[in-house]
Amino acid sequence: MKKVMITLGVLAVLIIGGISVAQKVIMGGTPYYVQITTDGEKIDEKDDAGKPMVTYRYQLTGYDKEGSGKELTFDSFQARPLRKEAYLKVIWNKNKGVTSWEEVQKDEIPSKAQAKLD
Repeated sequence: MKKVMITLGVLAVLIIGGISVAQKVIMGGTPYYVQITTDGEKIDEKDDAGKPMVTYRYQLTGYDKEGSGKELTFDSFQARPLRKEAYLKVIWNKNKGVTSWEEVQKDEIPSKAQAKLD
């Protein structure tokens, strides 16, 4: 019984560790900072059920904490464009491209990236 419990414990640790590593590799990435300067490209589509859906696509230059730039393309699935002049933290993954974004305040942006955005 003791061997079974140890084996189950080891398997649980391996599974949890594997999921954690996979999540970082697949969804993790490098943060870049962008400022919304356009309304984006409006794309009218239909969802899987055939209902109309609006997407706004943005192509902007983002800067990492060292101030290095990268051209980033990402979408916003909202009925309206993102707020102009807003600052975003965009997570870029070499395998998936942009995986997520969130609005941040200017003082949350590293100084080297902030200098490039000004």
